[in-house]
Order: sequence, then C-alpha cells, then structure tokens
Amino acid sequence: MTAHRDDTAVLTGMEAPAKGPTGRLLRTFAEPPELKGHGPARIISLCNQKGGVGKTTTTINLGAALAELGRRVLVIDFDPQGALSAGLGVTTHDVPTIYDLLLGTVKNPAEAIVHTKYPNLNIIPANIDLSAAEVHLVNEVARETILARVLRKISDQYDVILIDCQPSLGLLTVNALTAAHGVLIPLECEFFALRGVALLVETIEKVQDRLNPAITLDGILATMYDSRTLHSREVLDRVVETFGDSVLETVIGRTVKFPDASVAGAPITTFAPEHAASHAYRQLARELIARGAVA
Repeated sequence: MTAHRDDTAVLTGMEAPAKGPTGRLLRTFAEPPELKGHGPARIISLCNQKGGVGKTTTTINLGAALAELGRRVLVIDFDPQGALSAGLGVTTHDVPTIYDLLLGTVKNPAEAIVHTKYPNLNIIPANIDLSAAEVHLVNEVARETILARVLRKISDQYDVILIDCQPSLGLLTVNALTAAHGVLIPLECEFFALRGVALLVETIEKVQDRLNPAITLDGILATMYDSRTLHSREVLDRVVETFGDSVLETVIGRTVKFPDASVAGAPITTFAPEHAASHAYRQLARELIARGAVA
C-alpha cells in the first residue's frame, strides 16, 4: 500500500464528532470477553479483484489485532507475490508453502505453519510457485474445494483463519471463497475501486449458489480514506448509499506508517502501537467480534 500523507484512522473513540465518515453515529466497540476455549475457526477470505486496496495490510493488522485479544489466528498467504509473508518477516524459500498443500506434496498442513514472533499469530506462507497452481489444479476433481479440504484438518486449532487472496477472480480466489464462512472486502476510497465491487459481489453470489451456500458477506471495509479530499468523502458516501449496513463502521485512513511497517516486517499494532491506524485495526477487530463474524 502506498501513501504520501497521514490521515486519522477513525472510529477509535478518540474524537468528539457525533458522526463518523460513514454518516452513522460514532461507536467505540467494547473490549470482548476472553474466550473460554478455542476453535473451530471461522474462515474469512479478504477479497477484491483490484490490487492495492489494502487486502494484505488488513490481513496482517486485523490478524495481529485479533491475536492481541487472545484469539488464535492463522493467516494464509494466497497470493503468489508473497506480500503477506514478507509483511510478517517470514522466509518463503525452501520451506513448505500453501502451494505444496494444494498439490498434495505436503500432506500435513502443520508442516507448513510458521509461528511468527507475535503471540497467537501463525501463517502459512506463499511464494511465486503459487502462480502455477491454477494450471496444475485445473484437471483435479472438485478443484474448487481443495483449500477447504486442507483447512479442515487444522481449523480446530484456531479461532479465526484469514485468507489473503490475490487480486483476481480465478481458481485460487474461488477456492478461498469456497473454503470461507465469510468474506471481508477491503475497498479503497477511490472511484475505480468502487466500480469493481459489484462484479465481486456477483462472484460471491455465484459461489454461494453453486459451491458454498453458507458463505456470507461479513462487511465492506473502507481503506485509504482521506477526510481532507472531497473524492474520498464522495466515494465513501456512495459505498454506504449502495451497500448500507454491509459497510463497516470502522474506516482505515491513509498513513505512511503502513509501508514503513511492511518494510520492518511487522504489524502496525507492534510497529506503532499508539498510532491512529493501530487503534483503527483494533477497533475493526472489536467490531467484527460484535457483529459475530469472529468469536
């Protein structure tokens, strides 16, 4: 994610206005109670066919924020670019990856799980090998459900599994949607990003109809919001007008801290724990728990 200006990441309970950027009353979601047990995981795919909208940034920082709340979190790097792995400082060469699990060259998913240096946060990494997966899987029986079968083996060990999808609507993304209980759509507050959401929602509906009847839209997350620009405000208003309560109250603002944290291989919640962006992702974690998207 690239950015050149800081902006407040909102809905942290730190500001006085009665209404937030989405036009709804500002709320500070309460700290959730501790879990009495763990698993089975709720699987959430972070999906948008447009690149650069904050999918990877959100996967890292939402995962870290949920982990802070005592949830056992597994993040899946499902993009051949491997940005999620790099963003958590994980080496992806000469180690088992999600590609090996999809092809069955590694049978036990536990062999591909990497324990990060952040408590409660684990990852299954990816590298450029994943770009060949669609070619190898195209002739497989029930090829859309391969990831679901992999995750079924380990879901009892986690409270939430977040899948960072690549920016396309190909076979890998369909696998992620078929495996998921819910979808979170990060949406950049920019007009061209808005145009593609209808196509993505249509794809989700097709998966729901043909492959995964239980999948739900957990929310649309506005990202890269800059309250100082009319364009950002107009796009956010349009999103709320079109999708209503599907738009999450938490809004993620632009800040140069995100690329800085990525270079450091750390979540923003660790890299700059008191920054407004860290508060926003903690707020997002609490909101998803309040909505029932996460236990």
